[in-house]
Amino acid sequence: MVGQLTIQVLGELNVRQNGQLLPLPQSKKTRALLGYLAVIGRPQRRDHLCKMFWEIPDDPRASLRWSLHKLRPIVNTEGHECLHADHHSVFLTPQAVDLDFRGMASLRPADLHVLDTEALESLATTFRGEFLEGLCLPHCPSFEAWRLYHRDIALRLHMAILRALIRRLRDSPEQVHVHCLVLNRLTEEIADVDVPEQWSEPSISGTEPIPFSGAAPNQSHRLSRPGSGLVSRIFESDFPTPPLTSSKRSQEIRFCKTADRVTIAYAVCGHGSPIVRAAHWMSHLQYDWESPVWRHWIDALSEKTMLIRYDERGTGLSDWVAEDISFTAMIADLESVVDAAGLDRFTLLGVSQSCAVSVAYAVRHPERVSGLILYGGFVKGWRKRSDSHEVATHEAMTALIREGWGQNNPVFRHLFTAMFIPGGDQVQMHWFDELQRISVSPGNAGRLHEAFGEIDVSDVLSQVTVPTLVLHARKDAAVPFQCGREFATGIHGARFVDLDSANHVLLSNEPAFDQFVREVRRFVAETT
Repeated sequence: MVGQLTIQVLGELNVRQNGQLLPLPQSKKTRALLGYLAVIGRPQRRDHLCKMFWEIPDDPRASLRWSLHKLRPIVNTEGHECLHADHHSVFLTPQAVDLDFRGMASLRPADLHVLDTEALESLATTFRGEFLEGLCLPHCPSFEAWRLYHRDIALRLHMAILRALIRRLRDSPEQVHVHCLVLNRLTEEIADVDVPEQWSEPSISGTEPIPFSGAAPNQSHRLSRPGSGLVSRIFESDFPTPPLTSSKRSQEIRFCKTADRVTIAYAVCGHGSPIVRAAHWMSHLQYDWESPVWRHWIDALSEKTMLIRYDERGTGLSDWVAEDISFTAMIADLESVVDAAGLDRFTLLGVSQSCAVSVAYAVRHPERVSGLILYGGFVKGWRKRSDSHEVATHEAMTALIREGWGQNNPVFRHLFTAMFIPGGDQVQMHWFDELQRISVSPGNAGRLHEAFGEIDVSDVLSQVTVPTLVLHARKDAAVPFQCGREFATGIHGARFVDLDSANHVLLSNEPAFDQFVREVRRFVAETT
């Protein structure tokens, strides 16, 4: 096609017209927007793009208009209108763009076996660097998750192409050596990503061995349950510890075994009628105890009751090696802790994904649950909610988790922190950044995130017979507000409390937390 655009995203973003390199705007967000539209290849809602790249107090719609104004002279050239925008959507016509990533993404492993060596060499040279290199946007978590998801795809494909070439070029040691050097570098970059077994190859005769381990050597200690001594040393050297409010504050950590022989750690503190907090994502019994993010929750809930909380399998002080990390296993963990603690009847508190776990438990064991409290939860996981944009974002987040959670640099984990506690101060955000690294390995975090997407308790809501209190933060960015309302509408007689907060984890200095505590204490008094 005459005048067709060539857009390259496998490396730094490049745009060419008839082979001539075109200058791009200096704004990283504008360039990132162009790359995103080119790869997506279908109309995108304006409100979706505004949310992905801009935030309040900026004027997102004005910022989007400005970026589109900068992009039009680049992509709409020689009488061809490639970039279309109306009041509702924006679209970069894929037929008018020769995109390097498009052909790559359509490749399958079997294709590499039938392509000739020249074609494989051509494919290998297409990779000029990582996907959209240099366009990291730490303050745009949705875009960054999407970018890293595609970076993961591109890295894996590049490695597969290089391995295919190495097999073909066994009789050319010099060429093999060059490809092995590149492959070793890529392997180091993707060290925290689980490499599919079929991609692993034995070392080639006459070359240096190629490591294909799924974990970086210095991360090996994360494969087993960390001891509290190690955690304490890390805390003492790196983090400011807030002062204790009471010299009598203490907890007892215990362990129990599940039916499939997984060790679960649980903690007991306080006195009075028991309340069990079902395990939520990212918890660590010792770290949470000292954390300015969770400490006020623990103190408030244990002031007049006996609080039992536990780390789910794969996290915290529980076993990090667990074959089964499914919704069924999550319910079994709760059952094991309740039995080990010797509880006949108790209040059950679900937080985030453990709301669904708590509902399932209450349906199975109504005689043991005096009252059910559900905060910040969802009836259906992100995959079951069938929102295409949400599913795509969460799939991308899996790559983001694998990429960033194992690193000492918290920049990627901070994206999640900004979603969970956008109102946090510097100290709170610092602790939450580290909670992700300390509480779970990147691999387990990714597995759990996938498992949460498959949760669906919509069919059993009508079977809940115990008194139920549902609370949800109105502007929760991690779990949409309507997800909490779905519990309240599906459980007969449930009372719903709307909390004025944007934090998924309520912070100590906001009125919404005080309201949460008042509602919980009143509910416990009425049901025990």
